[in-house]
Amino acid sequence: MRAGASDEELIRAALAAAESAGTEDVPVGAVIYDSEGVELARAANAREATGDPTAHAEVLAIREAARRYGDGWRLEGCTLAVTLEPCTMCAGAISLARIERVVFGAWEPKTGAVGSLWDVLRDRRLTHRPQVRGGVLEDECAARLRDFFAENRP
Repeated sequence: MRAGASDEELIRAALAAAESAGTEDVPVGAVIYDSEGVELARAANAREATGDPTAHAEVLAIREAARRYGDGWRLEGCTLAVTLEPCTMCAGAISLARIERVVFGAWEPKTGAVGSLWDVLRDRRLTHRPQVRGGVLEDECAARLRDFFAENRP
């Protein structure tokens, strides 16, 4: 991705990452870029494939980006693009990793922790609060999830 890519371009890359989710996993994709727009990591949900309840796309991408960037765990200056509003676990990981900016697609009213159910990332008690933009290509991201659940978990 080039520096200065639009939020829509970032979410399109996350949608492409979601395509790599296994057939049993909810198709959520995440991509992390450094401050120059260089892709550091991309991942899709892999909870079912790995039997790991923490294998959300965001966490997997953060782990990979941390291996490739910075001082081993700080992702300062980075942007995370994800197709679905992060849950509390992922929001906590985002804050702890010091990600600068989060862009997400569909809102998640049942478990969302970036404005829907909770607003973890903008809680003033935290020492690190990234910039957040939600609802980018929301309809496209939500449709992919609706289709998955209609076909796999009716």
